[in-house]
Parts: sequence; structure tokens; C-alpha cells
Amino acid sequence: MKHSTNQQTRRGRGPARRIGRTLALVLPVVLVLSGTLAVTRVNWTGNPSGSVLTASDAIDDAKGAATAVHRAPQDVLRDQLLSELQEDDPGVVLTHLQQAVAERPSLAGHCASIARALGRAAVRVYGPSKAQSYARPVCDTAFASGVAAAHS
Repeated sequence: MKHSTNQQTRRGRGPARRIGRTLALVLPVVLVLSGTLAVTRVNWTGNPSGSVLTASDAIDDAKGAATAVHRAPQDVLRDQLLSELQEDDPGVVLTHLQQAVAERPSLAGHCASIARALGRAAVRVYGPSKAQSYARPVCDTAFASGVAAAHS
């Protein structure tokens, strides 16, 4: 008795064989892509913000964080004192500058540039004559030279 055999499946061209080959090609690609997307959705910062980032957002955030972390102390102090100048008079701000330099002597080399920036900002806020009235010998009279530079 002869059994009939399907010649098409014997040559490996049946539907199961085709599906298997397709899965063998497509499945690794799908797994790699889904793994990549899963990694970009994990909150690696430890911040419970719950936001979902794309890979490019994560790279941009990392660059921004690195820049924010590496801000020089004199830049932080300058920004703090300039914002304080909007609320207090220059005399108070210059006193805070003197205190900051006394507490951190490493800022002494930057004191003159910070005082000049405060002098220029004081001219914008108070005008040249009123800003000049607050001048005192902080950081080698740099505040006064900042006022003069902004006025001319």
C-alpha cells in the first residue's frame, strides 16, 4: 500500500515553513526595537515626575543637566546678587557681595567683575546719579567703575 505524500511540504515550501522563516527574520528586529523603546521610557533620573522621554529628549536633558551642574560659583553668585538688586538697594547687595567673598575667598578673584556687573545693573534700575551714591570701595571700587561704564 502506497501512502500519498504531499510533495509541496516535503520540499519545505509549506505555509508553516514560510511563517517560521518570516518570524525568524522579523522577531529579532521587533525585540530590539521594543527593548530600545522600553529603555527610553524608564525614569532613570530618580525623579518621580512620571514623564516619558524620547531618546533625543533624554540626550538633551543630560546635556542640560551637565551644564547646570558645572556652573561656576561666581556665576551663581552674580546671578543671585543681580536678582537681589531688583528688590534691595545696591548698598545691601554690595554688603552681601562682601560677605560672600569673606566666606569663600576663592571668589575674591571674581569680585571686581561681579561688582562691575552690579554697577551696570544699578544704573539701569536706579539711574546713574542714584546708583553712584551707593558706590563704596568694594573690590577696588569696581562697583563705581561699573556705574561709570554704564553711564558713558
